[in-house]
Amino acid sequence: MTATTPCEPDELRSLFLFEALSDEQLAVLCTNGHIQQYEPGPICVEGEPATCFYVLIDGELMMSKLSGGQDIETNRTSQRGVYCGAWRAFTGGNQKSYDASVHVTKPSRFFVMDAPVFAQFMRDQFPMAVHLLDGIAVGTDRTRRIIDNREKLLALGRLSAGLTHQLNNPAAAISRAAADLRGRVAGMRHKLAMLADGTITPEVLSALVRLQERVAEQVAKSASLHLSALETSDREDAVGDWLDDHGIDGGWDIAPTFVEGGIDTDWLERISAVSEELAAGSLEQAIRWIDYTIESELLINQILEASKRISALVADAKQYSQMDRAPFQVANVHDLLHSTLVMFADRLTKDGNKDADKDTPAITLVKDFDRSLPEIPCYPADLNQVWTNIIDNALAAMRDKGGTLTVRTCRYGDNMARVEICDTGPGIPADIREHIFEPFFTTKPFGEGTGLGLDLAFNIVVKKHRGDIRVESVPGDTRFIVLLPLEPPVVDVTAVDIDADEDAAAAE
Repeated sequence: MTATTPCEPDELRSLFLFEALSDEQLAVLCTNGHIQQYEPGPICVEGEPATCFYVLIDGELMMSKLSGGQDIETNRTSQRGVYCGAWRAFTGGNQKSYDASVHVTKPSRFFVMDAPVFAQFMRDQFPMAVHLLDGIAVGTDRTRRIIDNREKLLALGRLSAGLTHQLNNPAAAISRAAADLRGRVAGMRHKLAMLADGTITPEVLSALVRLQERVAEQVAKSASLHLSALETSDREDAVGDWLDDHGIDGGWDIAPTFVEGGIDTDWLERISAVSEELAAGSLEQAIRWIDYTIESELLINQILEASKRISALVADAKQYSQMDRAPFQVANVHDLLHSTLVMFADRLTKDGNKDADKDTPAITLVKDFDRSLPEIPCYPADLNQVWTNIIDNALAAMRDKGGTLTVRTCRYGDNMARVEICDTGPGIPADIREHIFEPFFTTKPFGEGTGLGLDLAFNIVVKKHRGDIRVESVPGDTRFIVLLPLEPPVVDVTAVDIDADEDAAAAE
């Protein structure tokens, strides 16, 4: 860059941008601006504070936008009068940062004005136009924010319904187990009454309590046993035969409980040995006592497991909402994906059994995670919104015929994390694909979509995280690919307004 020089009104009038201005208006421009000579190199960088408005007088400029951590050229021109930089400074949005990077490819001259001065000139000289543009900018921004909030609320409503369904199952299990446990406790009180009236001697009670403790330990261990249906049936037959052979009434009815608690015929022989040491005929008492113990322990296990499930769901919901986290932090992308997928669990197949309506086509989840990926610097709550919008669209695409949802992660190059969300739906036609990230564009039936879900995802990934989002689609294989930097951005990303319109340097 060389020294600045004054500008001449006649030279400005030769540019299409200023050809209709009056002599007084041109004089104001020349008083408040100057001519600047630039050598090849950058004159403004995307994301940096927007301080100046530039108009090309002669030379050539090249504009670029960040995508996937790389500068992608979007325009190259030598047309006189092309403007760039802080060209939106006079609108209601008050442009804070440059929307694109601009380089000159050969020595070039620009008319330059400071952004506040340019904004004031526009307001003074073209008040009606500025008011109209302010109205358009503010109205568009307000509309997008309202619809954007509605999109988030709709997604939250759908996820809340699914979460409520998931919470209801363990809550109902706790309620049932607690009611059954109440009955078992009543039975144990009856057995204490037997002690009081002398039916059971203190010695027998002491031996039975020791036996209870050993059985309780075995029931706890049985939780880790994974018997096949055939193995379970064989054990129930063996236990039922043993109880029947030893004259236990209703032995076949209690055999399934014993097997579920990990009690087999070897254990029954030990129980029999203990009862024989105590008194004749005490085997029946021992078996009944142990039956109550096993049933109570199993019910307690059910309550504990259901409680853990509720705690896990609440933890996942908390992780998803990020309500106790700082806005910008380093996070594990797999944790974010997991917490989002939990919100959709009622719409996915789990272990071959459909949790949702049996008439709904099954959608199978496949996770292919590269656990070697390091944590990424990000806005976790915003990324969860990205995953939500993409996954919701993928599930909607497979709603009629079912299919497979695949979530895959891997490293992309040296400094990017790659997240793929794939579905086996009908695909996105080529003529639609180029518009899917445009605001208010939707292919969903009227009233079902706002057209801002993917626009929001684009702004979060590209503008707020300096990453990239793209789509590849053929029938049966649609992939949304999100690239995120592994290193923090150099610029202050908090200054970037993700709700701002897509802006670049403009030319006639």
